[in-house]
Amino acid sequence: MFVSLTIVSVAITLLIALALAKPTGNYLANVFDYESRRGGARFFAPIEKLLLGIGGVEARDQSWKQYAKALVLANTLMILLVYLVFRFQGALPLNPNHIESMEPTLAFNTAISFMTNTNLQHYSGESGLSILSQSIGIVFMMFVAPASAFVAAIAFMRGLAGKSLGNYFVDLVRSIVRVLLPISLVCAFFFIAQGVPQTMDATHTVTTLEGAQQSIAVGPVGSFLSIKELGNNGGGFFGVNSAHPFENPTALSNALQMILMLLLPISLPFTYGRIVGNAKQGRVLFVAMAMLFLVGLGITWGMENAGNPVINAMGVQHDAGSMEGKDVRFGTALSAFYATVTTASETGAVNTMHDSLTPLGGLMALSNMLLNTVFGGVGAGILNVLLYAMVAVFLSGLMVGRTPEFLGKKLEPREMKLIAATLLIHPFLILGATAIAFATHYGFDAISNPGFHGITQALYEYTSSAANNGSGFEGLGDNTPFWNLSTGIVMYLGRYLSIILLLAVAGSLASKRHVPETVGTFRTDNALFAGVWVGTVLIVGALTFFPALVLGPIAEFLTLG
Repeated sequence: MFVSLTIVSVAITLLIALALAKPTGNYLANVFDYESRRGGARFFAPIEKLLLGIGGVEARDQSWKQYAKALVLANTLMILLVYLVFRFQGALPLNPNHIESMEPTLAFNTAISFMTNTNLQHYSGESGLSILSQSIGIVFMMFVAPASAFVAAIAFMRGLAGKSLGNYFVDLVRSIVRVLLPISLVCAFFFIAQGVPQTMDATHTVTTLEGAQQSIAVGPVGSFLSIKELGNNGGGFFGVNSAHPFENPTALSNALQMILMLLLPISLPFTYGRIVGNAKQGRVLFVAMAMLFLVGLGITWGMENAGNPVINAMGVQHDAGSMEGKDVRFGTALSAFYATVTTASETGAVNTMHDSLTPLGGLMALSNMLLNTVFGGVGAGILNVLLYAMVAVFLSGLMVGRTPEFLGKKLEPREMKLIAATLLIHPFLILGATAIAFATHYGFDAISNPGFHGITQALYEYTSSAANNGSGFEGLGDNTPFWNLSTGIVMYLGRYLSIILLLAVAGSLASKRHVPETVGTFRTDNALFAGVWVGTVLIVGALTFFPALVLGPIAEFLTLG
C-alpha cells in the first residue's frame, strides 16, 4: 500500500509540473518580448520603469560583448558587496544570536557560491550566518543569481532567432519583477501555512520532556525557502537543508519544493520554441530531456529501494532498502525522487544525505550534474541543451558531408571553436581540480572515506561546484582554506566562462543571413533529432567522465558484498 501511494504521489507531482510547463513557457516568452503587451506588462511595466530609472539604465539593445560585460561585472560587484556583509556580520545589526563574522576564505566561498547560483555551503546554515546576512546577502543573491543565467539563456535564444540580444539590465529586472518575485511570494505563504517559520526572532531555548535545555533556531525561513527552490538555488537556511522539519514540514511542502525546482527548467524549452518561431523545436528537446530524466529516476529509485548487498546471519546475501541518511517521513522512494529532481534541475537542495546514497544512486546524481542537460538549472540548463543540439547538428553534417545548419544559420569554424571551448571547460575544471585535491594533503586530508567512496566524495564536490548545483557528499571536511578557495574558483569560472562563450556564439549567429531550407536540410524538430541529441549527450558528455566514474562509484558498486 505504501509503495502504491508513493508511486501515486510521484506521478501527481510530475503531472502537475508537466501541466504548468507549457503555459509558463509561453508566459516567459511574452515577458521577454519587448514588443508584447502580454506577460503582465500593464501591471509590472511602471514598476520596472521606476527601477531602471533609479539605476540610470538606458533601455537600448546591447551587443553580445556589452551584454556579457554587464552580466559579469554586475555579478562580480555583487559578490564583493556581499563578501563584506559576511566578513563584518558580527558587528552589523539583525544578529540576535551574536554570530561571529565569517573567516575570509569561507566568506569568499559563500559569496561566490550564492552569486553563481551554486549555493554550496561550507558552513552550517543556522549557525553560520546572521539574520541580516541571510536576508540581504543570501536571499538577495538567490534572486539575482538565477535571474542572470535566466536572461543569458533568453539572449542566446534571441541570437539563434536572428534577433538583437536585448539589454541585460532590462531583462534582469523583468525576470525578477515578473517571474521570480510573484511566484516566490505566493509560494512563501503556502510554505508558512504548512508550518515553515517566518520571523526575525532569535533562537528559542526550551526545556525538553527530559528536563534538558534545547536551542531551536528560527528565522525568515518561508520567504527564503520559496526562492531557494524556484530559482534552483538549493542552499538551506538550516544546516541539514530540506531534511529539517522547519524547512520541509509536510508531504505537501516536499511536493511543492520539487514542483518549484522543475518549473522553470522544464518551461524554458517551450519558451525557446516560441522565441525561434517553431514550437516543435522546443517540444522535441523537452521530450528528449524528459526521457533522460525518467531513466535516471528509475535507476536511482530502484537502487535506493534495493539498498546495498549485505550478508545476513546465515551467510546468505540479500538486498535491503537503504534508509541510512534518509528521512523516515519520506522513505527511500521519495528520497530517491527528490535526489533526482534536485540534481537534474541543478538545485542542490536535499532531503536526504547524498553521501549515503548507494553507489549507483550516487552515480546517477553525479551524472545529472556532469551532463547538466537533464533539464538543468534556470537558464544554464537550456544553454547546455542548445549547446549539445548544435554539436549534434555539426556531427550529423560531418557524416553526410554538408555544412551544418542550425535554425537556418550555418555553423562555421568560429562557432564550432567557441562551442568546443565551452565543452572543454566543464571537464577541465572538474577533473583538473579533483586531481589537484588528491595530489596534495590539503585536499586529501578532508576526505573521510578511504578507497573508491573517497574518490566519489572529491569528484562530487567539484562536479557540484562546476555545475552550479551545490549539493555535496557531506562526509567531506570541506570548510578548509584549500576547499573554500578551490571550489570558489571552480564555481566562478564554471559559471561565467560558459556564459561568455555562448553569448559570443549567439552574437555570431545573430549577424548571419538566414539560409533557406532545402530538401537536404537536417531537420531539428522531429523524433530523429531527439534521438541524435540524446546520443550526442551520452557519447560526448558521458564518455568524457566515464574513467573518473569507473574509479569512483562504479568500482565501489562492484566491490560491495
